[in-house]
Amino acid sequence: MTRNPATRTSATSHHAAWARDPARPRVLIARMSAIGDTILTTPVACRLRERFPGAYLAWVVEQKSARFVEGHPAIDETIVLPRGWFVSPKSVLALRRRLSPMRFDATIDCQSITKSALACWATGAPLRIGCRGRYGSELSPWLNNRLVEPRRPHLTDRSLELLGPLGIEAAAEPYESVRWDLPRSPGAEQNVARWAPDDAFAVINPGATWDSKLWEMERFGEVAKRLGERRGLASVVVWGGDREQAWAKTIAASSGGWAKLAPPTSLPELAALLRQARLLLSSDTGPMHLAVAVGAPTVGLFGSTHPDDCGPYGAPHEAVLKRFQAGGRRARRKADNAAMRQISVDDAWGACLRVLDRTACQFPHAPAAMAS
Repeated sequence: MTRNPATRTSATSHHAAWARDPARPRVLIARMSAIGDTILTTPVACRLRERFPGAYLAWVVEQKSARFVEGHPAIDETIVLPRGWFVSPKSVLALRRRLSPMRFDATIDCQSITKSALACWATGAPLRIGCRGRYGSELSPWLNNRLVEPRRPHLTDRSLELLGPLGIEAAAEPYESVRWDLPRSPGAEQNVARWAPDDAFAVINPGATWDSKLWEMERFGEVAKRLGERRGLASVVVWGGDREQAWAKTIAASSGGWAKLAPPTSLPELAALLRQARLLLSSDTGPMHLAVAVGAPTVGLFGSTHPDDCGPYGAPHEAVLKRFQAGGRRARRKADNAAMRQISVDDAWGACLRVLDRTACQFPHAPAAMAS
């Protein structure tokens, strides 16, 4: 997908000495998947656009995660690839024939695995930046030619550190000020306005891609009940697929009448709903990162992944971790949800209260605390 960029000028424009045309550098960002990780990488595009307003910025991504890249105001072109493209030499060579004529000056491999590094290599760019050390895996250290060892663990922070060789220094401390600028869908916002609550509300997202990330559904329901009885907040439970719909029904049944199921929602509709939410309670999954990016105060629940790596980014959000699941990524993915079950209702409720109190001034018309 290509869009026609408007002429960009800025009093703070910088020249890129590493580019063929320093006033108009050409840069490719590579982040193939997943949806949440793609959202967490969008500050890289925003930072590049701020620094080099005249740049041509493209992003290579797989189809499933393309939704929040296509139409992003910082991106000039989105290159969408099918899942599994990299296992076919024919597909890799076809991609090289497609990308090489685009004459990129630099690539930023934010994923730093074989498939993302292959896409960067296919451009023929003279400067291909990727991760060194624990975050640079598979063949990426051999396919990229400028390696950066991130100092900070969070995915967004370490992605921003890859901009160092382009003259964009990241902050020394974690959770710097970033922009997300996710594209909005007026049609989706109109659809959500037809059924979203008129009064302040919370959103509960019980689903996750790993079973080891799941919290107990009755506990979600108890938090929804407390939000209603003690804070006057009704909850909307979002879901995708039959299994998650069944979970959402369990949450609603456990909420004392304070939670209701959302209708089936697309990703743009979910973004529209979250823009209005007073709070999101979720495990570590794409909707949690989407909520942060659109400005919804967020509480994330963690057990098989670590919030230092992928928690809700920065203030005013909060992550709850009681026990981290032992083992490597594959073992943690295949584990049961024992680590998540260590999180009590009181643990989640306390985090929700802190985030609600921390953000009260942002929602002056939301109900105040009620007598318990």
